[in-house]
Amino acid sequence: MSTAPTSQILHIAEMVNYQEGSVVSRQITKADAGNVTLFAFDINQGLSEHTAPFDALVHIIEGEAEVTISGIPFRLNTGDAIIMPANEPHALKAIQKFKMLLTMIRA
Repeated sequence: MSTAPTSQILHIAEMVNYQEGSVVSRQITKADAGNVTLFAFDINQGLSEHTAPFDALVHIIEGEAEVTISGIPFRLNTGDAIIMPANEPHALKAIQKFKMLLTMIRA
């Protein structure tokens, strides 16, 4: 099920806006096998450490983030991507405002 328009060009970076002191998300598509969600993080905002039953691809659309996987920090910039393995603890924090596309696929 798509929650964004289908069969047309999507301007991903324009589909979600920053909000001061917040993390904003918009689901792009969802299926039993996983989902794709767009996020906008204001500076110093993040998601605390957690696990998920899916492999998750984080693709930075703009800005700079720190992604920590099993205690190891990774600094990502515009255009970078990283896979967070299913069932491993991970967290995200905005070094600068950033937007990311998160693709989660059942392991």
